[in-house]
Amino acid sequence: MATFPILRVEPTMLPRRRSRPNQTSLTLFPTAARHGDSESPGSASAPTPVPDRRTKPATELVGIARLAASSPCADTKRGTEYFLLPVRSILNHCDSERVPFAWTVNPYRGCEFGCKYCYARYTHEYMELDGGDFESKIYVKQNAGPLAERDLANEKIWGEHIAIGTATDPYQPAEKEFGATRAILEKMAEREGLSLSITTKSNQVVRDIDVIKRISERSSITIHMTVTTMRTRLARMLEPRAPRPDLRLAALKELREAGINAGVNAMPVLPGLTDREEDLDALARAARDAGAQWIAASVLFLMPSSLKQFLPFIDAKFPKLAKRYREWYQHKGYAPEEYRKEISASFEQLRRKYGLNSRPERSSASKEWRSPQLALDLNAPT
Repeated sequence: MATFPILRVEPTMLPRRRSRPNQTSLTLFPTAARHGDSESPGSASAPTPVPDRRTKPATELVGIARLAASSPCADTKRGTEYFLLPVRSILNHCDSERVPFAWTVNPYRGCEFGCKYCYARYTHEYMELDGGDFESKIYVKQNAGPLAERDLANEKIWGEHIAIGTATDPYQPAEKEFGATRAILEKMAEREGLSLSITTKSNQVVRDIDVIKRISERSSITIHMTVTTMRTRLARMLEPRAPRPDLRLAALKELREAGINAGVNAMPVLPGLTDREEDLDALARAARDAGAQWIAASVLFLMPSSLKQFLPFIDAKFPKLAKRYREWYQHKGYAPEEYRKEISASFEQLRRKYGLNSRPERSSASKEWRSPQLALDLNAPT
């Protein structure tokens, strides 16, 4: 978490607001396991409230875990509890070599979409919660707008990329109730020279086309719409509360028609489930038809907290895949390199076929920008 000086901000509360195709060469998994469209639509049930499964008693908690334990419950809807989490900053510094950005923004902790494979479940463990609570206990960061305004004035972020939605979906259902993402974007629209990206699975992003367009007039911003499969039933099983794939692509088309840079993240590609050649082709074609400028892809990565949730799901719904998933993921988070190269080569072919790029062209943010409070000193020596 960023360690900016803490300014005294008035504690304003966020406003409430069919047939099975033959096996292809693209997978190392058996044909018999591929029945993702044959499950009952009702098999993906909504999450139900779960008890507080903290690994330590409240008296022993420190840091973000102590804050989470003392956060008041603001509401309970759809079997999900929402808590108001006091935080010291909105922008968080990222020092991982695995990602191409320095700063992240996650308006919420947890995500109601409940994707079975979600790598970000580990973030609940920082609060001494079980990763299984990730979709049923959502923490709303308080004072998101004022804190974002303060953080954006910090010189450390000038010229650096800020990725929104790396460990939670900024447009999950909680956004309709609390509006933390909108509050942050409003403050970003007041700046210039920023480099921003938003990653989401939600068509709710179109609600903010007005503020995104204002941001794009003064800064660089790209929208990354995550779509893992065009098969609706399979998507509902893997991503129980997320909008349907066709709704996501319709939102992407609306963004593109508004002149906003947007593309598709086919992330993750799930071995044996979403990796058939015809399925990947259908996804790339749909992305092209929606006006996507790029399609990026990566194979499933499972951290231990995610593995603990994902393997029982595979056991229950796709038992013929269970042995191979354990062989591949039980002792390391990545699929074999041979398989990852195969998927990468397939997407290269699809990009050429449909005229898509591999990633957005990201313009550099200006390091000459200063916050509005320093406008009178713009001509002073630096």
